[in-house]
Amino acid sequence: MLLTSIDPFFQEFERQFNRLTRETLGSEGAIMPMDGLRRDDDVLLRFDLPGIDPDSIEVTVDRGVLSVTARREEEVAENERLFVRERPMGSFTRRVYLSEHLDSDKIDAGYANGVLTVRIPVLERAKPRKVEIQRGETKAIKA
Repeated sequence: MLLTSIDPFFQEFERQFNRLTRETLGSEGAIMPMDGLRRDDDVLLRFDLPGIDPDSIEVTVDRGVLSVTARREEEVAENERLFVRERPMGSFTRRVYLSEHLDSDKIDAGYANGVLTVRIPVLERAKPRKVEIQRGETKAIKA
């Protein structure tokens, strides 16, 4: 027998992640690979952006859509000739649809060692909570 936990945050995130992965993957793989983690109080998204100038990274939220945009500029001088190009250049964008259970007003982001980490808090009303059981006295029923 297989038991699974139903976590609507994770299910929606996984559904959107899989859709975006299918759209983004080409013959060379994803331009901006992403990992997503669901924790008790927040969701973490980690984007691989090696060789990207941190000043070129932009994270925006508009109507429940998180967009990450980054730019890698051409690095060839006048006296150099490019004979192999495997690193994509230009502007890259990745969009993630956010659940209504996430607090898009309190998103924060940081960039270190080529990885952009975006933290999105879970709204208080959406966090798991313990429901207290009320106890009452048992009364006899008169017939």
